[in-house]
Amino acid sequence: MYMDAVVFAGIATVLLMVVFFVGVGVFVMRDQKAHGGKTRKKDVKTGGTAI
Repeated sequence: MYMDAVVFAGIATVLLMVVFFVGVGVFVMRDQKAHGGKTRKKDVKTGGTAI
């Protein structure tokens, strides 16, 4: 396989996107763990909170 600057740039771009989305996933999981108990689902039929 011919390796030039374009191939290295493409590999670097894909790796940076993977790192970014993993970072977003870690942030969401930590935020959900920290603030998970504060929100409750509303019951659509009765208008009250679900158990």
